[in-house]
Amino acid sequence: MKILVTGASGYIGGRLCHALLSQGHAVRALVRPTSDISGLPDVELAYGDVTDYQSLLDACSDCNVIFHVAAVVEPWLPDPSKFFSVNVGGLKNVLQAVKESRTVEKIIYTSSIFALGPTDGYIADEKQVHPEKFFCSEYERSKAAADKIALQAAAEGMPIVPVYPGVVYGPGKLTKGNFVAQLIIERFNGRLPGYMGPGNEKFSFSHVDDVVEGHVSAMEKGRPGERYLLTGENASTMHLFDMAAIITETRRPGFRIPLWLLDAYAWLSVLFSRITGKVPLVSPPAVRILRHQWAYSCEKAKAELNYNPRSLKEGLEVMIPWLKNLGVITY
Repeated sequence: MKILVTGASGYIGGRLCHALLSQGHAVRALVRPTSDISGLPDVELAYGDVTDYQSLLDACSDCNVIFHVAAVVEPWLPDPSKFFSVNVGGLKNVLQAVKESRTVEKIIYTSSIFALGPTDGYIADEKQVHPEKFFCSEYERSKAAADKIALQAAAEGMPIVPVYPGVVYGPGKLTKGNFVAQLIIERFNGRLPGYMGPGNEKFSFSHVDDVVEGHVSAMEKGRPGERYLLTGENASTMHLFDMAAIITETRRPGFRIPLWLLDAYAWLSVLFSRITGKVPLVSPPAVRILRHQWAYSCEKAKAELNYNPRSLKEGLEVMIPWLKNLGVITY
């Protein structure tokens, strides 16, 4: 089967290319000329961008399946229009290219739990629709807008299967999309000495390899128009840091950093970022996200896709030694 992967040089996209190639598929990777492709396997390269329609249409030629993974994944950017040009405009281009190419039989669209909104006080499933009363970040706003487009396309008969990973973590590229790895690095290098906030927030943590397997299963078994949550254990960042301490046999953080102080630091980081051009790890939208819960159930994916997510402990037991071997943390 001929498969196109957008966002192939990214965190999920790169590992997805490896998985598809290992199963004997012919893989074409859409990458920008400036992309770091050092982690890609020996796949066919198509140079272009999801915001460049003609390059995307050319990349779709003769493909049977598209994995649309490309996205801007950041809590904050100095130019928020990039979220919409890539996350919304890119999906629109993919859908139009599929209509024009006429060879694509299935589109696996990588959305996010943030497209569905917070779940304060409950655990949500695929029925959740973003209430749109507020958005913590422009990333969240853009993914919610793209989700509407995907569902409308499905209603019109497009063979699209939206999948919704949680907070993805695990070995792979140290991109902004690998936020958990960035937190662990900050924690063990002493730049994040305490817990973040009161610890009552919840995130659904998804190991990257489980997410990749879920994508492949969605291609094989997913029903067009159906949503599938590729989530995992629902836990707080406090639990994350405690688990990291147990695995490394180091001391747990001894105090909590109040959210108001994190917020002040975040605003200073943004001001500094505008001078240096370096995107901060902690930004005001990231702090707003910490004020809410993002807990999701993956029972539907388990039943229909044979999705089998590992526990957070199992995932961290692999990821933390990997970070140590890279030399980015010591303990």
